[in-house]
Amino acid sequence: MSVSRSWLRGQLLQVLATASSLAALAAMLDPDRIASAMGIFLVGVNGYSQFYAVYVGMRLAIAMLALLAARSGDQPLLVDLTALFLLAQPAGRLVAAFAIGLPKGVLLAVCAVELLAGLSLLALRPRGKFLSP
Repeated sequence: MSVSRSWLRGQLLQVLATASSLAALAAMLDPDRIASAMGIFLVGVNGYSQFYAVYVGMRLAIAMLALLAARSGDQPLLVDLTALFLLAQPAGRLVAAFAIGLPKGVLLAVCAVELLAGLSLLALRPRGKFLSP
């Protein structure tokens, strides 16, 4: 029995939507613990606001985009946008690595998962549709 690229892509998108939603929920329920695990110390209203924007807002946006891409059938553009959002995070960490070094611990594992998931989405693009909507 063969498994289609489209089915695999849909499954991966659903897993990403679930994982991003759960990450956002964890950040909402215990921001101090999640921030500490990421090496962030939250100070004042602005610190918490920025944390919620990135770790709740962006994670929920990625989850919704992944879910939309999974439900919308064979629309490579939505999948590519999901991959772009996922890959932007390790790309930013790579820029930071030149200035201060690579992330460590949990954040390095998160970075590896983001990189693997984003590259997997790109690898599962429909054949013959490179750079086409």
